[in-house]
Amino acid sequence: MKRVVVTGMGLISSIGNDLATAKNRLRTLRNTVRVMPELTEIHGLNTHLAAPAMDFNLPEHYTRKVLRTMGPVSVMSVYTAENALADAGLIGSDVLTSGRTGVAYGSSFGSAEGVADFFAINRTHAVGDITSFSYLKLMPQTTAVNISLYFKTVGRIIPSGTACTSGSLAIGYAYEAIKHGIQDVMIAGGAEEFDITQVAVFDTLYATSTKNDTPEITPAPFDKMRDGLVIGSGAGTLILEEYKHAIARGAKIYAEIVGFGSNTDGMHATQPNRETMAQCMRLALNDANLSASDIGYINLHGTGTVNGDIAESNATESVFGTNTPASSLKSYVGHTLGACGALESIWTIQMMNDGWFAPTLNLKNPDENCGKLDYIMDAGRNIDTQYTMNNNFAFGGINTSLIFKKGEK
Repeated sequence: MKRVVVTGMGLISSIGNDLATAKNRLRTLRNTVRVMPELTEIHGLNTHLAAPAMDFNLPEHYTRKVLRTMGPVSVMSVYTAENALADAGLIGSDVLTSGRTGVAYGSSFGSAEGVADFFAINRTHAVGDITSFSYLKLMPQTTAVNISLYFKTVGRIIPSGTACTSGSLAIGYAYEAIKHGIQDVMIAGGAEEFDITQVAVFDTLYATSTKNDTPEITPAPFDKMRDGLVIGSGAGTLILEEYKHAIARGAKIYAEIVGFGSNTDGMHATQPNRETMAQCMRLALNDANLSASDIGYINLHGTGTVNGDIAESNATESVFGTNTPASSLKSYVGHTLGACGALESIWTIQMMNDGWFAPTLNLKNPDENCGKLDYIMDAGRNIDTQYTMNNNFAFGGINTSLIFKKGEK
């Protein structure tokens, strides 16, 4: 089996659009949740809160011709992929077009504007705003396809459209493609644009926070006063590379991916299952040939929903006991859905390499129904560890767990 390392990273988020800015913003211990005026105008919507990604400026080479197949979610995907490839030193490399580079990427679905245009025909009985590119913007594989088109990759393509595990599942599948010798390089990650419809999905389930007057204190994962999640947006891209290929070209190595686990609950579409969550973590540990005691930090999915937090934390306790430090980064940026697995993997890797781990914001009094974990609270914590785990869970009972090893100096 081949070793798989991370040699490049790029992101767009509500705490920054470059690696250094976002990392430094975590240390300020402030979230980015705010009231969205467009949400206040929707009749029947309970929450008015979101944490959308920061604005960013595209370089001039993103011409109208280049952008015609892309909605906002694909623009973010391609842009962060370009930054990640530049970070890895692979822009212009022959490996991208050799057939030895693939793409594994996902989002919950395509761009909402394209969906609205495409299906308006059912109401208006007119073609309206539909163009020859409309479907390319809304299709489930739009992020992966647009990355492949932009960089002219001809290797394996693995789209993922598994809601909150879109990014982490893509990273896991990319890892397996390299591990088994199918590809030398994989562009992997996930993205999500902000749209009112995504807020409405969770609002109708009474899963959103309604602390509209105090956005600074929500979400509050695992806290007994938590009242739901806050929708965010953004994109995260990681460049995965076969170890010897990276070493041969003198690439920097942020981390090594040593374990991946994924399974499904097989019971309920929206209610999490702690037993299968725990099994997913064990699958990753087994893949990495590690014991639970080897993991020095766990990045929890931690959405701030009542049932989700209870199931996840108890599953985590059943595998790790009560002594492994853990926190949720959604307390800073909200739930970025298809992007969260990729963004949280990037930040987990950065924190591991820096030896400093961010606390869960707004966690003051852990819910007694949640697992008894070593929650990092109030202030960040200095931890020297070789291994970290990032867990994500999605509608449909889709579970993922990734294990990272500290990068080489």
